[in-house]
Amino acid sequence: MRRIHRHGVHSLRAKLTAASVGLLALGIVVATAVSLMGMRHYLLDQVDTELTHLRDSLGGSRLTLSQIDSLSALSVVSDRLAPRGGDVPAPDSVFTAVDGRGAALSLFGVEPTDAQRGLAEAVRDPAALAAADGPRDVTVHDAPYRATATRLSDGTYILLATSTEALHNGIAKALRLDLAVGTLLLALLACLTLFSVRRRMRPLEDMVETSSAIAEGDLTRRVPSSEHPTHEVEQLRLALNSMLHQVETAYRTRERSAAQLRRFVADASHELRTPLAAIRGYLQLYDQGMLVEPEERRRAWDRMNGEVDRMGRLVDELLMLARLDQRPELRLRTVDVSRLVRESAQDLRAQQPGRPVTVEAEGAVLLQADESGLRQVLGNLVGNVRTHTPAGVPVRLGVGRLDGVVRLWVEDEGPGLGPEDAARVFDRFFRAGGGAGSGLGLAIVQGVVGAHGGEVGVRTAPGEGLAVTVTLPTRPRTCG
Repeated sequence: MRRIHRHGVHSLRAKLTAASVGLLALGIVVATAVSLMGMRHYLLDQVDTELTHLRDSLGGSRLTLSQIDSLSALSVVSDRLAPRGGDVPAPDSVFTAVDGRGAALSLFGVEPTDAQRGLAEAVRDPAALAAADGPRDVTVHDAPYRATATRLSDGTYILLATSTEALHNGIAKALRLDLAVGTLLLALLACLTLFSVRRRMRPLEDMVETSSAIAEGDLTRRVPSSEHPTHEVEQLRLALNSMLHQVETAYRTRERSAAQLRRFVADASHELRTPLAAIRGYLQLYDQGMLVEPEERRRAWDRMNGEVDRMGRLVDELLMLARLDQRPELRLRTVDVSRLVRESAQDLRAQQPGRPVTVEAEGAVLLQADESGLRQVLGNLVGNVRTHTPAGVPVRLGVGRLDGVVRLWVEDEGPGLGPEDAARVFDRFFRAGGGAGSGLGLAIVQGVVGAHGGEVGVRTAPGEGLAVTVTLPTRPRTCG
């Protein structure tokens, strides 16, 4: 999996590099084309300007061919145009006279050279060239020229041409230089882009590695921060880490809930199996006719009713816990907690007249709460004392307001609990020392108090009794 992800990252890196190099290559091509075209236009414009100026000078003087031939000032031109032995390179300028049919004429008493005849053959129609607005491109013996023409007063045409071979060679050299420099720049950009993209893509590779590790079961992995993070990548890293934290929390919560559910089902099955076994046993005795005496039947009937009542209470408590787990909506009203404490103390005195009961409550202590839930809390706490302590052990019930919260407590001077039992006192179906009861009383207390946004604390030690303190806010905080 990791290899596949890395291949995807490398492909993205290659695409980014190719895009950057492609854009630069396009820019280099466009810039080179524009610069070469501009240089060619500028140089050709200079050549055309010189040719046009010379043409205008000859055409405006209204000279004849014989008059031009008699001008000694043109002897230099005659020398330059004279043929020489060996391989003669193409002259930079060609000056020749042609008749109306385009045939080269002798100039200065010298026969036309090969370059002059080649120019005449390349032009072919001197009249059209003379009528043109500017010089035109011609090829003389495979050499490029810019040529123009003018008509003399006697009908003779003068052809003027300037070689552009040096211009084209210069442009070709500039093109080769631009291509070499452009290739070097492209190679340099490709290397720099690969390095930069690799460094910038490192956080994404870390994210891939973190995701792979989480997929393999390591839910604690997080994406580390890079040395030089960009704003967008850092935002992505923070968002991904936050999502991973939520996923880990949800996973842990689900695992914990599943474990609690398995333990809950196992404990509930165990608790229900005992009364069901007792009822089944008595029914089998009755079916086999072994309960003959009326006293035995009455005793069996009472035992079965007792087990049914036990199962009924157990089911009611399970339903109460299930409702608390679903975060029920509380029926809030103004409740006088001191009145509920005094009523719970009176119930305990009625049930166990010999037990010393002390109430510590001064005046009314009001708060917004679910009255039936608070009665359930006090009833379970008092019932826990009544079940797990001898009838003569003193009990103190109290309520008071401190630091903006309401505290109520139920303390006894019974045998108390050890550290291990005290840590599990709020677990469902937990009974210290295997005592009587369903083991759901304190679990219900914790659930009701948690629904009100409060807390439950226990202080106990062997031989020092048990003190349960409930802390409630004056206005319940919504949970969930």
